[in-house]
Amino acid sequence: MIFSWWKSQTVGTWLTTRLYGEPVGTDVFGNRYYQNRDGSRRWVTYNGTVEASRVPPDWHGWLHHTYAEPPTKAPFKTKGFEAVHQPNLTGTEGAYRPEGSLSKGGARPPATGDYQAWKPE
Repeated sequence: MIFSWWKSQTVGTWLTTRLYGEPVGTDVFGNRYYQNRDGSRRWVTYNGTVEASRVPPDWHGWLHHTYAEPPTKAPFKTKGFEAVHQPNLTGTEGAYRPEGSLSKGGARPPATGDYQAWKPE
């Protein structure tokens, strides 16, 4: 816990949470959100790897004081066309791998002949 801050909270965050933190809620990823007694400071303790993209948009707005009320009291209104939030999937099995990438077999389609190389004059 002392040296691996990327895997969980630091000792300072743990101590601050224990002494001054009031729990506000939990998101779908299991991250827990806190604030101090007067509500001027807000923070998150991640469930697993510390990755900022794992914070959903409604909680992100609350953390940055865009919304006064947390999503547990005032749920975020989504539009019908919006996709469900996904964290950054880079380095996982769910990562995007385009055709021809080494992660997907490395077989590129043959050149079609519509490309003409540039030559300096």
